[in-house]
Amino acid sequence: MLAFLIRRLFQSVVVLLVVGAVSFGMFRFIGDPVNNMLGQERTQADIADLRERLGLDRSVFVQYAVFLRNAAQGDFGVSYRQGRPVADIIAERAPATLELAAVSGVMALVFGIGLGVITAIKRDSLVSSTIMTLSLVGVSLPTFLIGILLIYVLSVQLEWLPSFGRGETVRVGGWTTGFLTQSGLVALILPAITLGLYQMTLIMRIVRSEMLEVLRQDYIRFARARGLRERSINFRHALKNTLVPVITVTGLQMGSIIAFSIITETVFQWPGMGLLFINAVQFVDIPVMAAYLMLISVLFVSINLVVDLLYFAIDPRLSIERVKA
Repeated sequence: MLAFLIRRLFQSVVVLLVVGAVSFGMFRFIGDPVNNMLGQERTQADIADLRERLGLDRSVFVQYAVFLRNAAQGDFGVSYRQGRPVADIIAERAPATLELAAVSGVMALVFGIGLGVITAIKRDSLVSSTIMTLSLVGVSLPTFLIGILLIYVLSVQLEWLPSFGRGETVRVGGWTTGFLTQSGLVALILPAITLGLYQMTLIMRIVRSEMLEVLRQDYIRFARARGLRERSINFRHALKNTLVPVITVTGLQMGSIIAFSIITETVFQWPGMGLLFINAVQFVDIPVMAAYLMLISVLFVSINLVVDLLYFAIDPRLSIERVKA
């Protein structure tokens, strides 16, 4: 187990370095931040001086090496747009994104597994057919369109929920949260549904498919022949054996909730890291973009590592050789 963990950690570091280098190199093709930072009356001397102070006169590899060295010390540089440390800006925006991702993830996991089990157990019922038909909405429609439809119906027409913003927040230590205010909780509903709907329907369909396969196995028939209750068969035996593929997909989807919150945060003007990244792209704020992409890469790699380790807890029959890549 220790050797497997060390090998996985080494692979994770390599992946982070490669992803970071590719992302950092691509920033050179989206514009020049100097043009946005200097006024119309700038001279070539002003441009050269600013590029030298920002380190943009160096090669991409040197800039990336400096970024990695500083990032290892918790220093992501200074935002070209706001003139503030990137670490401070991300620390301000992270609570909004993490709270939205947490609510969306819990909703997707609870409803996805629950509905997946129901549609598998009652696969020929009207309830199952209705749920599977409605799930096509979450799978087929793009996230931004779902958000716009929810805003139009629940905010514009019915005036039940706010259409943008995070609502009122309170500070608890260094964390700002909307969980402790009514307006903050209400403001979470629409973006959480929008962000978690696709993940919920995907998890539901995978649970249903795996559950139906497990319910056909001989040991399930044997359990019924022994007279075990259906509840015990469905949840203690069948559901447990569907969790390995479900954990794989669920782990990746939990990471994608944060990574792809950009669209949801833009639609609802949610003041999180996704909206910060969009604004950084428009302004060519390279330190903010680099820091955001590195954090997302760390998140995905960490989740992938945790998923690999969870395999052993869920199914001890799996060997290290079967999960190493």
